[in-house]
Amino acid sequence: MTGRPVGHRDPLARFHSYLHGGTSSLLSTLPTLVVFPVYKTVFRQQIHNTPVLQAVGQLYKEGPVKLYRGVAPPLVMRTLNGTLLFGLQDTLLHQLSLSSQNVTSAQPALAGFGAGLVEAVVFTPFERVQNVLQNGQNDRHLPTLKSVLVRLNAQRLASGYYRAFLPITARNAVGSALYFGLKGPMCAVVAGQGLSPVVSSFISGTLTSMAISLALYPVSVLVANMQAQVGGDVKGVTACWRMLWSSRQRSVTLLYRGGSLVILRSCITWGITTAIYDRQQKLSG
Repeated sequence: MTGRPVGHRDPLARFHSYLHGGTSSLLSTLPTLVVFPVYKTVFRQQIHNTPVLQAVGQLYKEGPVKLYRGVAPPLVMRTLNGTLLFGLQDTLLHQLSLSSQNVTSAQPALAGFGAGLVEAVVFTPFERVQNVLQNGQNDRHLPTLKSVLVRLNAQRLASGYYRAFLPITARNAVGSALYFGLKGPMCAVVAGQGLSPVVSSFISGTLTSMAISLALYPVSVLVANMQAQVGGDVKGVTACWRMLWSSRQRSVTLLYRGGSLVILRSCITWGITTAIYDRQQKLSG
């Protein structure tokens, strides 16, 4: 950061936040490709409540071609998500600083909350398509991306592209608020141990995203189960949660099945994204 008051940043500096957010997320697409099988393994555990070895066995039997079925939406979403999330958070933070004489520690979190709300509106359709493609039970009647889009276009928004919109909004808004609220203070603590700025940013991004992923993991499981199917009996959030909780035998341990793999994915993607973004912001400042 430059040390200048946020309210005095010029429009070009705020544009850099959008550019750097997109760039950092784009550069992290390679790790996304590498860990996509991990993500898909977690998804199978979320949907079918299977142990990790059984989920890996399912993917192995399906073969390498189907292993990367559904990888396009998260790659596109990662790049656009970084652009919107970091850029919009910085824009909202600027507006908050203009309406307040003092920059408080709560403002980054509040701006992150607002950015998370917009993020949910924009990216819920991407997540919906991704979850339909990753569900192996859809391979026969929805074999291609085009077939999935045609089917979702025929549905109402609430049951089609915006299925599970409410839990996604809650997850993204709270997650973004925690990320932007904790990232800076945690980075300062890590930097106080004598580590370089890049390493400090990486560690702070990793630890922050790890904590958020674990705290909000049950919501992600709920979203995956709500979005995996197209058509049929469309139930509300409360009914779906009751069905999910019952299917997990009312066990928190079973509900968190696959959670350890989420930690691994968060360590790789958000750690790298945070380090690259903070470095670019510092160089442009």
